[in-house]
Amino acid sequence: MQEIQSRRLRPRVANACDICKLRKIKCSGTEPCSYCVRRAQPDDCHYTIQRRRRRLTNTDDTASPSHSSPPSVLSAPSHHTPAGPNSHPTPPVPSSQHGPASHPASHGLSSHDHHLRSDPANASEEHEGAEVPKEARLLRDTQGKLIFIGDCAPLSFFQTVRRLVTSRVDVHAFAPETSGYSVLENANSRHAFPGGQGSEPPPVEIDVDAAVSAYLEMTSGLVDLFDNTRLRGDMSAWASGRMDRESVGDMESAVNYLVLAIGCQRTNDAAAQRYFEHAQNVAFATLGGNLGVASIQAFILITLYMLGACQLSGAFLFFGIGVRAAYSIGVHRTAVNARFGPESHRQRDRLWKSLRVVDLFLSTSMGRPPATSGTDCTVPYREVGADGQDDFDLLNASVQVLLIIEAIVIEVYSRRKISPRLTEGISRELREWSTRWLQQLKDAVDGSTASETPGTSHGACQVLASYYYAVILVSRPFLMVELHHRLSEGSQISTSGDYDLASGKSKLADACIEAAIMMVEPVQSLIERGLMIRQAPVVVSWLFASSLVLGAGLLGGFGRILEKYCRASISALEYFGEADAHAMQYSLVAKSLLATALEYLEKREMRERIKRTENSSQIFGLVPRPAQDGTAFRPQHHFDSPAVVPGVGGVAKSDTAGPGHADRRSAHFSFDFDASFPGLPDFLPASPELGRSFGFGLDMDPALSSLNLFPLLETDGHIDLANYF
Repeated sequence: MQEIQSRRLRPRVANACDICKLRKIKCSGTEPCSYCVRRAQPDDCHYTIQRRRRRLTNTDDTASPSHSSPPSVLSAPSHHTPAGPNSHPTPPVPSSQHGPASHPASHGLSSHDHHLRSDPANASEEHEGAEVPKEARLLRDTQGKLIFIGDCAPLSFFQTVRRLVTSRVDVHAFAPETSGYSVLENANSRHAFPGGQGSEPPPVEIDVDAAVSAYLEMTSGLVDLFDNTRLRGDMSAWASGRMDRESVGDMESAVNYLVLAIGCQRTNDAAAQRYFEHAQNVAFATLGGNLGVASIQAFILITLYMLGACQLSGAFLFFGIGVRAAYSIGVHRTAVNARFGPESHRQRDRLWKSLRVVDLFLSTSMGRPPATSGTDCTVPYREVGADGQDDFDLLNASVQVLLIIEAIVIEVYSRRKISPRLTEGISRELREWSTRWLQQLKDAVDGSTASETPGTSHGACQVLASYYYAVILVSRPFLMVELHHRLSEGSQISTSGDYDLASGKSKLADACIEAAIMMVEPVQSLIERGLMIRQAPVVVSWLFASSLVLGAGLLGGFGRILEKYCRASISALEYFGEADAHAMQYSLVAKSLLATALEYLEKREMRERIKRTENSSQIFGLVPRPAQDGTAFRPQHHFDSPAVVPGVGGVAKSDTAGPGHADRRSAHFSFDFDASFPGLPDFLPASPELGRSFGFGLDMDPALSSLNLFPLLETDGHIDLANYF
């Protein structure tokens, strides 16, 4: 008997996928499940985490939300306490105070989250939250190798937008050349020269001053590795032979060659490749020797060169070597850096900041864990002047906003959940950053800031793009929720409905679109003024995400004005595409999305126009209307007696039906009004919708009901203007 009962027990899974839940069918619980595999749609199989109800607990140490504000997600103590053997490390987040970045108290956040879940007063806040979709995926490069792209990467966001568009709008929305990534990793046709430390260095046959200026423009706001006031003179002396070559080590010479390679990468690719390959061989040959600042500088410059050549995976790999070298000589500790004197102290501190900027850009743009960490770092990221304000420094502004992006990735995309309260904590940090830097950066982009450093406008634009991308990143889940709502079957896109006015999600979705618009404007301004360089990997990556947001917003009915900014972003990507193959591919993706959005809006407006035409044509007969017996309806004129009107169900009409019915035959028309428009006198007062459209509601003012709409017919066309003077 027990065996029979055990056979009848149905196996149950802990959670079913969203499609099986929607269709109310049995799910296998695998990822993807068997049902989605049979439907040949394994990518659409997603699992939503089930929310469990928590019991209300009365604890003395839990503060009431009415008396205490939620702790900021980005706030952190100024000192780091080493973790015990049983403790779990927490991810680093930036600190808004003067000092290094460190991590928040994990126990405070967890108790706060528990209180938010258990408090019934926050039910509406839970409803206003948004699930962050799992967007990580494996993509193939040109050689067919799989490359991991994480959740926060712009490429993953494109895949999410593409899936939404192809499933809700048009299956053939994106062309085959824009659906994949043929330039995700450019295949390098050249091979490194054999040799290493003892190989003959290539001669310097380029304009050194122009190469150094191009290098400073490209790295402005991204890295600061040298004393820029002395770099030009030192490079000219080294290239001309006036500097003793024996006093310059092999690694220092490799660094100089890398500076020249980055500077002439756009204008002389052959010479740049020779310099890069020689410097790369020297860097690898001396890697096992004594490490120093030059070793870290070399691998940072190798990373920047490979970013300019669209070698993302190689740049990510070589940069990790530089980070480990930096940790080995202690540049992440400002106390260690101070032992080398004031000048070296500043250089080593800024070297660590440069590492953080490049690392956070690489990790965010590719969705991978960062190589650096602020857990054991004591290098300050703020430099306050005598007036108590931050000195204008593009590197400090860049590292501060990227630290906020790092916190967004950890707190939002790692936890797969975002709530309005968490958004408020992040927005507070962004507002503080905006107060310190936004106006200064805009002045630098406009050219009103006096600076002798080349590329200040480009560097300020790059930092602004990172700030706007931080806003996009934190509000992107709410935009996707809004797009799913607007593009769902049967939903009506409204620009002034109650849903848009009441929903906090729609406001955050609007903020995402506004940030995308504001990102395009300074880039377009610098391109028109001829101040934007064509090799800008940071701007290209963030601008691609902005173009996706604008195209998706146009598709979701956020305003036809977005078409203008979509075209501006495409134009900017094409501008960068002359030197960046990724930017050209991104422009094709943005073009395809824009064409799909415009076609969808045109079809939707045409359907609405047809529906309006069908409603209005019933009044005046604008469209032929079939009769009940299937033949076309033909009105009959000049009835001798309006007692019977055909086509109105045989209802009798009498001339004595009312006091105004005797004058229905107009003196200006040779036909009976009732006979020519059968059913219209009965249709107008019987339809409340039409009555309201004409202003004839049931609760209408009696004065308006007797309003004469044709005053000129009573005065024979004469207008008395005496009352207007």
